[in-house]
Amino acid sequence: MKKKTNPFRAASSVLVLPFSRLRLKDVPSVGGKNASLGEMFRKLKTKKIPVPDGFSVTTAAYWALIDQAKLRPFIKQTLRGLDKEDTADVARRGELIRGAILKAEMPMKVRKAVVKAYADLSRRLHVPMADVAVRSSATAEDLPSASFAGQQDSYLHIQGDDNLILAVQKCMASLFNDRAIVYRENNRFDHLKVALSVGVQQMVRSDIGSAGVMFTLHTETGFQDAVLVNAAYGLGESVVQGIVNPDQFLVHKPTLALGFKSVIEHRLGNKLTKIIYRGGTTEQVKVPDDARKKWVLDDAEVLQLAKWGVEIEKYFSHEAKHHKPMDIEWAKDGKTGKLYIVQARPETVASSKDKNVLITYRLKASAKPILSGVAVGQKIGAGKVRNLKSAKEMASFKPGEVLVAHMTDPDWVPVMQQAAAIVTEAGGRTCHAAIVSRELGVPCVVGVEGATKVLKDGMPVTVSAENGEEGFIYHGILPYDIKTQELKRPKRLRTKVMLNIGNPDTALEYSSLPVDGVGLARMEFILNQHVKVHPLATLNPSKLSATEKAQMNKLSTGYPDAREYFVSVLSEGMAKIAAAFYPKPVIVRTSDFKTNEYANLLGGKHFEPLESNPMIGWRGASRYYDPKYSPAFALECEAIRRVREKMGLKNMVVMIPFCRTVQEAKDVQAEMRKNGLVRGKNGLELYMMVEIPSNVILAEEFANYFDGFSIGSNDLTQLTLGVDRDSALVRHLYDERNQAVKTLVASVIRSAKKTRTKIGICGQAPSDYPEFAAFLVKEGIDSMSLNPDSVMGIMKKLKR
Repeated sequence: MKKKTNPFRAASSVLVLPFSRLRLKDVPSVGGKNASLGEMFRKLKTKKIPVPDGFSVTTAAYWALIDQAKLRPFIKQTLRGLDKEDTADVARRGELIRGAILKAEMPMKVRKAVVKAYADLSRRLHVPMADVAVRSSATAEDLPSASFAGQQDSYLHIQGDDNLILAVQKCMASLFNDRAIVYRENNRFDHLKVALSVGVQQMVRSDIGSAGVMFTLHTETGFQDAVLVNAAYGLGESVVQGIVNPDQFLVHKPTLALGFKSVIEHRLGNKLTKIIYRGGTTEQVKVPDDARKKWVLDDAEVLQLAKWGVEIEKYFSHEAKHHKPMDIEWAKDGKTGKLYIVQARPETVASSKDKNVLITYRLKASAKPILSGVAVGQKIGAGKVRNLKSAKEMASFKPGEVLVAHMTDPDWVPVMQQAAAIVTEAGGRTCHAAIVSRELGVPCVVGVEGATKVLKDGMPVTVSAENGEEGFIYHGILPYDIKTQELKRPKRLRTKVMLNIGNPDTALEYSSLPVDGVGLARMEFILNQHVKVHPLATLNPSKLSATEKAQMNKLSTGYPDAREYFVSVLSEGMAKIAAAFYPKPVIVRTSDFKTNEYANLLGGKHFEPLESNPMIGWRGASRYYDPKYSPAFALECEAIRRVREKMGLKNMVVMIPFCRTVQEAKDVQAEMRKNGLVRGKNGLELYMMVEIPSNVILAEEFANYFDGFSIGSNDLTQLTLGVDRDSALVRHLYDERNQAVKTLVASVIRSAKKTRTKIGICGQAPSDYPEFAAFLVKEGIDSMSLNPDSVMGIMKKLKR
């Protein structure tokens, strides 16, 4: 009896295999991309994840072409003695090999197999001739140690037998693109042991729709509880190649799993151009202004993609028997409006970071940036500018220079490896320059408008991508620190250790610190750095000047109005911090600007009085119930409700600053109730800052209205000693370690213990003075909130 052949086995002699017969173990025959597509096509239908149909031209077909033309000896000889650092030498040899492959005649058996598979695919799609994408899938790519963006070529919107065969042959030749040759040399892959498979897949009409990339982790920090989605109009090549700065969305996985609409960040990209299909070829065209100002995807689509991303990650992690973050391409068909997953591969850079060590770069000097863009790599680099218009000019580049270009593609890799930093005018977080710079460990800022005009050859610059979100370019070589922290928490600490955080963009980076949550998240930082507009200006635009209105309209692009912009951006700033440490508590302090600080916000001067001493004036709680400010406080409350109720981040605790009297505590809570925030409802906890002597003296009465206290040692010291902490003249008297201050601190801790009220400290003192931290532990404080750079050191001292 004849033995049955396993229909799934990609035997070395099989030339073509449909996706329905592929699985992950077929990587040697069909490459990583095709094996992954086949696995998803077969296994994820039950999850209703749509993957376009297609087939793989196997490595057997590649070797059939190479061997029929007797090219192995030619390839070996051509690459003998290659100097990978000599870009001209690499280009010359690569061109010779590619030319030889393209001149070779495709073996008839391969041609017949491909044409038949194409006809079968067309029948399954119920069309006379399927419109397909033809993509390379090399057998050595997408491995944990081997992932570079776009080494081989892709061809889109291919129709007809002859066009398909030509595209397949071009893909095979692209195995010897210059960047692929250099990459294999660097990774010591034998050029004749790496083969290329070609994927042929139903073309999704994203040219009249949209496309992009998503990662099932945050690419800058390695934070694994998020899905990062990038989106632009037209074909996905615009995003992958870094031609445009796309829209960016961040989704929180744990609350998404609970059914919440947990898009915790929206960033509108400029989307200047898109790639469309016209007249049998693709071309790049401008995106109309009104479309650029709109989001490419609505929240429902972002959430749908994120859910698919989570399922794909879950499936491949299960197959690999370890957590496996994924890099996924998606497309939206402009005719049908349907979303598709068109590719998935393991993410290999952010997920491989050492989770036991935190390395942070920080500028030591303050300076005004000359340009800004999207930060990549969380590092700082400096050097002289080398402005290159194309890869042909690479020979002029010197190691240690700052590479400046409109955009990069895989041909640029040889100089990118030698750069102190990289700056591109085009691109977003998932463009070629971003992906490669991450892998190389080179600081990078992309999407920098005007970079090639402003940054001249030889100009000394510092490129800072330190906070992982907005990157800056400074004139001159600025000093910076590199700090390495080992993330090992001492056992059995008597006191909870929490963080002070202002900038949401650093929250995901610091989420790896072994802390118990966030003791102070400053809302005013979000207002100042992200929102930038006075809340009352968004409600009373008629009071603004024409210039101010124009500025506010520009900031609120993409939103229905300035009010919605204010609430959305504020809520997402808080949400990002809450998500970073979820489900640990994150205590967000409502706005605590002084009048002079509020006045500095856009439009603020129209709504803020002049005070001779704003430090002890109209600030904190006194503003919230005042009719002159209560409409603005209502916006803060709405933003808080969104974070807790819409996004599901109920770990967020609300803290009221500068609450002078018990009556103010009652008045503020009444105002909060008007705006749907009720202490105790849906688990809402309310804390009070202890920063005024009256808070200490009447602590037991305040405890009736709050679930917790947080000592603000900065203001408490100021008001105990009668010292203006902004005045240099009396700076020598300002000292948190003064016995009067310590007496008040000890007193309020005793009152909190008596009333069973949680108590911590979020002031600067324990970060600056280890002996003050030791004093707090001795007094029995529940928690102390420290600056991120002092956490690990203070923990060790607390243990001792």
